[in-house]
Amino acid sequence: MTILRSNRLSGRKAIAVLLDPDKLEQDGLINLLKRTVAHPIDFFLVGGSLVTNYVHKEVIETIRRHTSVPIILFPGNPLHIEPSADAILFLSLISGRNPEFLIGQHVIAAPLLKKSGLEILPTGYMLVDSGTQTTVSYVSNTMPLPHDKPGVAACTAMAGEMLGLQLMYLDAGSGARRPVSPDMIAAVRAAVDLPVIVGGGINSGEKAYEALKAGADLIVVGNGIEQDPDLLPQLSTVVQEFNQSVVRA
Repeated sequence: MTILRSNRLSGRKAIAVLLDPDKLEQDGLINLLKRTVAHPIDFFLVGGSLVTNYVHKEVIETIRRHTSVPIILFPGNPLHIEPSADAILFLSLISGRNPEFLIGQHVIAAPLLKKSGLEILPTGYMLVDSGTQTTVSYVSNTMPLPHDKPGVAACTAMAGEMLGLQLMYLDAGSGARRPVSPDMIAAVRAAVDLPVIVGGGINSGEKAYEALKAGADLIVVGNGIEQDPDLLPQLSTVVQEFNQSVVRA
């Protein structure tokens, strides 16, 4: 998405809400969509590591009825491809060494994506240790990057950029006990010129601010807003205030 690249150049920050179809109820989704009118966000991500209810199309239709916010697929496998979205994160799990998630699943998905009309966003996906095993580490059978090794993350991101990936996604995973550290975000930010996405464990305005200050271009929140209804207003406000300070500067 050109908006992510232009945001990167201008210094503008963004926020996305990750919607897991397995964890959504229609009434709850509609309520959330109404709340994003008062507390604006920039993107919806739809998907997850393990989705058993294949209702992506229905979720996207509901979003379309209530908002014009762009919808990006966050796929766990090729079955999660839904052409009615705007774009898809074509995730290569570059933090792991499982060929299925580096290239294998991509080969299966490629002909489907070619026909889909979706904007393809080649993304270096880096799973970071969050203090607990996450669904993605279990499903992908890969070891996350050590929480306290920002240099490893920086070199991984650098290699991904050299391979032609267009986005970098640092993820502590759903239900993370701790978010990606500011030191790791800053190290990746210094290593690449690409937009940097950060998600997992961002469950307060303070953690959101620290991630943005360290160099995240887009923060992603999922489980947090389900558990704390006050979190969305906090995060939306932090992003808006951050952007206002950039404009003033």
